[in-house]
Amino acid sequence: MKHLIVGLGNPGVEYELTRHNIGFLILDRLADLKKIKFENGKYGFWALFKDRGRSIYLLKPTTFMNLSGHAVNYWIKYLKISKQNTLVITDDLALPYGKLRVKPKGSAGGHNGLKNIEELIGGQDYPRLRFGVGNDFSRGTQINYVLSSFNKTETKMLTLKIDFAIDSLLTFCTQGIENAMNQFNG
Repeated sequence: MKHLIVGLGNPGVEYELTRHNIGFLILDRLADLKKIKFENGKYGFWALFKDRGRSIYLLKPTTFMNLSGHAVNYWIKYLKISKQNTLVITDDLALPYGKLRVKPKGSAGGHNGLKNIEELIGGQDYPRLRFGVGNDFSRGTQINYVLSSFNKTETKMLTLKIDFAIDSLLTFCTQGIENAMNQFNG
């Protein structure tokens, strides 16, 4: 069985450690733990590893956040992976820092990257892992907030929170969405 795990983010060093790039940060950490390297491919950097009989493809789109649908649509078709076996990792302002929400489908919730994915793959029926980045910003400064780095307190706990997210996505791949939801939501 094959799975595609898409970590959303923006390419470039200026975005590297920002809240909006939590998807990239999670996949980078997973690649380090699995001792695999990303390769440059169409619309993104990709890597592959095996876990419990599953082929797990990792994808970091290079299309910039708001055009992530181009990469997701291409790789789903190229790898012949169903939407249900594709997990999109994204930041979420509605969740407190480090909280996870695994869902089998849902709305974009104002997230432009998810909107673009839904538009290009044809619907909202794909699993996602939302990683809470909090909402400690003034009205009208949301963009600046998600494009800023984690604060000192958040940074101290970041690896622990990322490792928890990795556990949830591996559970999704090996035990299914229901088990991932039951074990990691909340």
